[in-house]
Amino acid sequence: MPVTETDRILKLLGLAKRAGRLKSGSFQTEEAVKGGKATLVLITEDSSEASTKGWKDMCEYYGVEYRIFGKKEELGHALGMEYRAVAALTDQGFADKIISLLEER
Repeated sequence: MPVTETDRILKLLGLAKRAGRLKSGSFQTEEAVKGGKATLVLITEDSSEASTKGWKDMCEYYGVEYRIFGKKEELGHALGMEYRAVAALTDQGFADKIISLLEER
């Protein structure tokens, strides 16, 4: 079975978490965005409309890039948790690589 861009992104997210370069969950993500540490916010496709709008608005206000990616269970599993609806990368290198993989999809 070929490795997809989605698989590569999920593996990179797990690596970023282990490297301490990723914050996940609402509280940590909001802290990273408002604290100027977030370089990219990922919002899951199956987040509620209101939640997605709230994250988009916050990212735009604080000048942080965001992308819609994956499902809550996929993101959570990649991070060693049951599910996660949002995550923030705090490293520009990881963010750039994930953005380029998202654009290839």
